[in-house]
Amino acid sequence: MADRTLPGRITYEHYRHFPDDGMRYEILDGVLYMAPTPSPRHQYASKNLRRSLEDYFEADGDYVVFNAPLDVILADADVVQPDLVVAARAQISDRGVEGTPLLLVEILSPSSIPLDRQAKAARYRVHAVPHYWIVDPAARTLECLRLVGDAYVLEASGSEDEHVAVPAFEGLTITLTSLWLR
Repeated sequence: MADRTLPGRITYEHYRHFPDDGMRYEILDGVLYMAPTPSPRHQYASKNLRRSLEDYFEADGDYVVFNAPLDVILADADVVQPDLVVAARAQISDRGVEGTPLLLVEILSPSSIPLDRQAKAARYRVHAVPHYWIVDPAARTLECLRLVGDAYVLEASGSEDEHVAVPAFEGLTITLTSLWLR
């Protein structure tokens, strides 16, 4: 029987040998995390936000919008699978998205709140991800965070049926009512 123990610090090299077992694995600063399957409410928000992001970012052909599961390899010991990612075409490889993308979106699930709001946000700051958005389907909120210096600041937000205009992306407005499964 093969040895299935993991070293203390996980890297992409270890990660790429994990079985394709349908689980969603991520590495944050060398620590392995596993996420449960998203709920229908989560998937609905992801699907509809993706459509808005595709309409905006893919129009000129420079950027591509992906949804999970897709590896975003920020560094050897930081491999994440955000719910949505906006990356430059030049960053796309056979392995996934290489380096720091323009925008990462996490859609909260009850079990992922501390991970998304704290651990992932911290690693995204370290890797200077310029834009980090958090969608909370239970609270029906969107927070658009922008990296300023070494901290994320709230650039735009909204709840329920509001329209959120994102100052960093001229002309991008997210209609929140389209994100919530009723």
